Amino acid sequence: MSLLAPVRHGAATLGGSLLATATRATSAIRPAAKPLHPRGGVRRACLYRTGVDPAIGVEFLDAAGIDEVVVRESRAIGLPHALPDIHGLAIRVPNADGSHGDLLLATTGWGRVSRFVLTASRSTYGRPMTTLLPYRTAAGPVVLGARTNGHDTIELSCSVRDGAWRRFADLRLSGKDAQEYAEGDADISFDPVLNRLPGLDQYGWVERLREPAYDEARADRGRG
Repeated sequence: MSLLAPVRHGAATLGGSLLATATRATSAIRPAAKPLHPRGGVRRACLYRTGVDPAIGVEFLDAAGIDEVVVRESRAIGLPHALPDIHGLAIRVPNADGSHGDLLLATTGWGRVSRFVLTASRSTYGRPMTTLLPYRTAAGPVVLGARTNGHDTIELSCSVRDGAWRRFADLRLSGKDAQEYAEGDADISFDPVLNRLPGLDQYGWVERLREPAYDEARADRGRG
């Protein structure tokens, strides 16, 4: 395992650099308030957590509770609505200390392998979504997933390693407010690297993969 660490470190660093370069190039070609997931809208939602048993060791996943959250539905590439795109769902959850944690999910498959593969869809919830990259927890690597189970209700699940999905919450979306949806989008930026939920830690290789692109996105917003 120790022999693989330098390889994984190098691959993640290279991948992060490539993602940052792609973000920079995209921003130059198509200036936008958000170079990542440029087309989207913000809405309010309520997260009804039922918890999981046996516990994983992350209060957000293990414990029942109700959270008032903010979500953003988006299109990753920003293609016209008539065309399929990679759809994103960002969820901002309040932490007990007054801070907040951001979860970012994108359209993927739902299987043991396909949950790690981005896919396109014509509609926001036309495909399942996952966090794609795992979180580090006491129970091992955990991936979060979401898929619709009814009108304006999204079922949230978690999986340890590549195990079976276990439902831990329902996300119930509010109706879209036209003014909030159109004008409030640029005022909030979701960042899973800086804004974390307790117990859902980033692996070092995940940080090295994500951080350069998010640094570039933050800098681009500052230049805008």
